Amino acid sequence: MEIIRGRVWKFGDNVDTDVITPGLYVDAPMEEMKKHVLEVLNPNFPKEVKAGDIIVAGKNFGCGSSRETAPDAIKALGVAAVIAESFARIFFRNAVSIGLPVLPCPGAYVAFREGEEAELDVSGAKVTNLSSNRILQGQPLAKDILDLLSQGGTLSLLKAMAEKGRSKE
Repeated sequence: MEIIRGRVWKFGDNVDTDVITPGLYVDAPMEEMKKHVLEVLNPNFPKEVKAGDIIVAGKNFGCGSSRETAPDAIKALGVAAVIAESFARIFFRNAVSIGLPVLPCPGAYVAFREGEEAELDVSGAKVTNLSSNRILQGQPLAKDILDLLSQGGTLSLLKAMAEKGRSKE
């Protein structure tokens, strides 16, 4: 996978999927839903986040319900990756499934201030604070997860496999 660089948005521990995508907007079209992503924690986030920005969070990011809209809406906003001290298992798997890069990285939350620039080497599980030149080692991702992310998620991978199968015929 390529290197991802972006401006950091920080969120703390136990950010649950009901806060990421509030229930009031869960059935709304994505264009409406993404206007409310994480607004309870930072009302400026959905208005000011730019494509390529990176979320850095504390422990247990994406806990709570198994709301699939949470990683979908984060990706729809253009967030390039989520780095967290740890992730809720279902959020992590849902993010990988749609091709949203996620990396557990102990120490990441305290290593960044909001607005600083981060660089993420997903394959190498390396996180660099470009503002302070601090380098952190995240938890390496399994090869199958890296493969899914490099293909853009499960659906993209299945489409590529189907195309490859058709071309052999």
